[in-house]
Amino acid sequence: MGWIWTVFAAGAVLLWAISLGRILSFPAPTCVPASPHFMPPLRGDRRSRNVLLVVAHPDDESMFFAPTILFLKSKGHNIHILCMSQGNADGLGITRKQELYCACDTLKIPREQVKVLDHPKLQDGFHEKWDHGLLAELTMEHIQLWAIDTIVTFDSYGVSGHPNHQDVHHGICKFLHANGQGSIEAWELASLNILRKYSGPLDIWLSSLISFSSSKQPIYTLVNNSPSRSYEAMAAHRSQWIWFRRLFVMFSSYTYINVLQKV
Repeated sequence: MGWIWTVFAAGAVLLWAISLGRILSFPAPTCVPASPHFMPPLRGDRRSRNVLLVVAHPDDESMFFAPTILFLKSKGHNIHILCMSQGNADGLGITRKQELYCACDTLKIPREQVKVLDHPKLQDGFHEKWDHGLLAELTMEHIQLWAIDTIVTFDSYGVSGHPNHQDVHHGICKFLHANGQGSIEAWELASLNILRKYSGPLDIWLSSLISFSSSKQPIYTLVNNSPSRSYEAMAAHRSQWIWFRRLFVMFSSYTYINVLQKV
């Protein structure tokens, strides 16, 4: 029986290497399938978009959304980040806020395009319930401030199931509903089951297949051809860069790809 496990392990390592090689073979961050309908240039003179990434805590942007950020930057879009809390559950809010700015330096996002809130009703914690109406109002303020035309955020599960992530999603949905969506385009990061979530680069094959075969709604897989950028950005969150998060970034499919679908 031992040889069976040896063959299985060798096959898994080989498939991991092939998948990583496939990701690294892309010359630039890539959208699968390549489509002119995914965030096309706006009408008029503006070719680039003003994209607002709405997250719950410092490090969400690096841990989960790096492939999206890198793809949009490669297309010349302007990325703005609205972080709804300082992540102060352990009393490190000020430190974590500064770490977010450092991570954004790594991701080439200007600090003036990053806002970290510290609202008394939006404090970090699994048992904290965030008001969806307040989240919608704060989102509206920053959409107007930065002339935002595109939003990217969590889906209803919030990748890890964290209630703050889920509340951010519902707050964005409340904003879109209240404003009739209008000219704002919104995309959400698809939460993956645990096998896909921890499959690292392997998930590129299934995610790409789903994106190609999706007919009910637009689904796109964004491939990060430089996973080291994700590591560098997450490492900037030094207070959070402990052993299990290092393992997470290595084995998480969110380091290598993001699957986006329309809200």
